[in-house]
Amino acid sequence: MRKPCCDKQDTNKGAWSKQEDQKLIDYIRRHGEGCWRTLPQAAGLLRCGKSCRLRWINYLRPDLKRGNFAEDEEDLIIKLHALLGNRWSLIAGRLPGRTDNEVKNYWNSHLRRKLMNMGIDPNNHRLNQSLTRSQNLGTSGSATSSASKDRASQPMKTKGDHNDQVSDAGSCLEDATCGLPDLNLDLKITIPSPSIAISEEERKLNDESTISRDLECALISTSPTLLLFR
Repeated sequence: MRKPCCDKQDTNKGAWSKQEDQKLIDYIRRHGEGCWRTLPQAAGLLRCGKSCRLRWINYLRPDLKRGNFAEDEEDLIIKLHALLGNRWSLIAGRLPGRTDNEVKNYWNSHLRRKLMNMGIDPNNHRLNQSLTRSQNLGTSGSATSSASKDRASQPMKTKGDHNDQVSDAGSCLEDATCGLPDLNLDLKITIPSPSIAISEEERKLNDESTISRDLECALISTSPTLLLFR
């Protein structure tokens, strides 16, 4: 296991005083950052090495950038988070003057909510299907509600109105002034009697027989006769 950087029983805890900040600044200006384990003792500070490092990086560095994040910084954080994930130290290295702790806090407090409001999952930077489905359901529900409102706005036909229409139709049929033509719906169907059909067939047969006889007579009269005996 890694040994602790210092004995925490003999170190100060809590907020840093102005005298402590000035000692840390003066030492780093003269000697540089160096090893954070030995820095507190060399600088004359009763602090932990980790506490000195965080104090310098997050508050006392001369190149720190204070104030709100700009739009280009927000876009860069979102793009880097899509590539690197929650590796805040690497993301902060691409933003001059920003610390990893500051970038992490700004992501969790602002940028994460911004992506969720846009319908994007902040974990994988893809469209959130549950949000799109809820939006589609909301639009369909609004359409059905508007259709129901239109139906409700139309006057409903009561039973009395239906009876009035029926009575008007009946009166129009009964009234002669409506101009309806008189229709004769009496239909008669006559079936030919079998006797008539038989008589017609007999007449046709007689006509044919007479025609055949006339033809035979004409042939006999015109055919030459042969004399067999003199």
